[in-house]
Amino acid sequence: MRDALIADPESVLDEKHGALLAYARQLTRDPANCRETDVAALRAIGASDAEIHATVQVASYFNYINRVADALGVDLEEEMVD
Repeated sequence: MRDALIADPESVLDEKHGALLAYARQLTRDPANCRETDVAALRAIGASDAEIHATVQVASYFNYINRVADALGVDLEEEMVD
């Protein structure tokens, strides 16, 4: 399942979790265009406020910490390199 999740996440996730993943991608790639309508769409397919909040917190944290590491020239740990 891990390989399928990496290769094509939408093929293994249900609608709600696929939409939460898509929102995390949007938050990562184009945060200035995240809107209340995006949150409303997540709610409409059954995502709870807690799930939406957790998605935003986790995506935001990893975006932040990766930018800090990049800015400081921190290399990946050896076991993290494919």
